[in-house]
Amino acid sequence: MGARLLAVRNVLKALLLLGGFVAALAALGWWLGGVALGSVFLVVTLLMAATLHWYGPRILLASLGARELPLSEAPLLHTTAERLASAAGVPRPRLYILPGGYPRALSVGRGAADACVGLSEGILTLTTPAELEGVLAHELAHARHRDLSVQTPAVLLALLLLESSRIGGLLERALLFLLAPVAASLVNLLLSPRRELVADAAAAAICGSPHPLADALVHLEQAMELGVSFRASPATEPLYTVNPFGADRIAAMFGTHPPIAERVQRLRELDPGWRERRRAA
Repeated sequence: MGARLLAVRNVLKALLLLGGFVAALAALGWWLGGVALGSVFLVVTLLMAATLHWYGPRILLASLGARELPLSEAPLLHTTAERLASAAGVPRPRLYILPGGYPRALSVGRGAADACVGLSEGILTLTTPAELEGVLAHELAHARHRDLSVQTPAVLLALLLLESSRIGGLLERALLFLLAPVAASLVNLLLSPRRELVADAAAAAICGSPHPLADALVHLEQAMELGVSFRASPATEPLYTVNPFGADRIAAMFGTHPPIAERVQRLRELDPGWRERRRAA
């Protein structure tokens, strides 16, 4: 499927998500109190949907403790991002730093024009420059395909559902048991694991080789075994380059990434002769 068709499909998904959110709550208001209350619910949910669309990326980045990375602090990284964005045919993304030593990367935004890529302090330390290019190219592929326009509001709605269980006091566990599957179903309905495989292939084309991203995925998987911890809601799983939550039971419900071994194999298969060249070198 071409990049343009993927983008159109994702925009339609985003419209369906926000439209369904408005319609569902407006219908709830009508059921509870008739036309008057339904009208109030409609206005309120329209404002909420507008907030999700326009401010969703900022809300998610703030919840993760991200700060914007100025050009003066990392000029080489900004130059690399601009070069890769040009190769991907999208505007240069805004770069953010995520706190902590756990190696992770993510992207949020309303679309290709305002993509924001977050890189943790750990991934900047762990990866080589070539591997970091592969990760950046993967996130820019998501921006080009307009995956961000779907995954950003979907993750934010799932996050709100999970957080709403915290107001339950003694009923918190019961609410979590009820709301977590609903939130996970929303995420899995809209975000297919295939989008990661498509972004991997696009990243290989952007970099001119599949190996930078493949090597980065291998290193990220190895880093997960070191036991470095970080704090984030499992509802944010679809935002990351790889699933950073391991085998946590609730996090597994939100899993939208194929196994790393499968992703690496598919990337290596894009260059069948790589093993022979490495042996010769």
